[in-house]
Amino acid sequence: MRGPLAIVALILLAALVGPWLVEWRYDAIDWAAVRAAPLSPGHLLGTDSVGRDLLARTLIGARVTLGVALAAALVSLIIGVGWGAIAGWKGGRTDEAMMRIVDALYALPFMFVVILLMVLLGRSILLVFLGIGAVEWLTMARVVRGQMLALRERPFVIAAEAAGTPPVAIVLRHMLPNLAGVAIAYLLLTIPQVVMIESFLSFLGLGVQEPMTSLGILLKDGVDDMDIAPHAMLLPALVLVALLLSLTRIGERLRDRFVG
Repeated sequence: MRGPLAIVALILLAALVGPWLVEWRYDAIDWAAVRAAPLSPGHLLGTDSVGRDLLARTLIGARVTLGVALAAALVSLIIGVGWGAIAGWKGGRTDEAMMRIVDALYALPFMFVVILLMVLLGRSILLVFLGIGAVEWLTMARVVRGQMLALRERPFVIAAEAAGTPPVAIVLRHMLPNLAGVAIAYLLLTIPQVVMIESFLSFLGLGVQEPMTSLGILLKDGVDDMDIAPHAMLLPALVLVALLLSLTRIGERLRDRFVG
């Protein structure tokens, strides 16, 4: 797992620190260097169709994509853990009703729901991650609910109930810490899913809006100029693929450790 961790750490470090080290801002236009080739003076990776530095835009795009993905994943974590914990603890008809709602939401066309939320709520970065996170919690809820049902039969939970410990205290002090590893593993598996959704929405023009950029916007711009400047698509595509594969690998390893 060291390789994927190193790749994610490198991309994260570049996204956080890199923009401060590049001469050009991501939205600054160099009118004298429109569609400059890589290794041009002042533009290591060249410029896009309006003269913006591709290296600066890729670094900022990675930062925005990671930020949106992490925020949306945290929203899904909060909703999913809360929903699953309540369903698993209550059991009975409450559990049945809550999980039927989850099943019904699973049956809806996922991408259609996300696009509908973007159209209804707007396309700001805040609404992008809130909209994505609000529909990405279903798997987390199912996993947490299953873990809660299993933990309810453990001796330390039965002993706490027999001692008269309030249910909220049992859940917060004894049960949630025991399923934290599983929740983190599925959180890391949620992040690459959110990265793909954000990139797809931005590619369609429904996500992050100009002049801000993301990996999805950079891919769209690169596809538009692929015949003239194929290098404009290469770097954001490599960053996106490396990020998705590495995060998925890390999440799978953690899931196998805590669940398997």
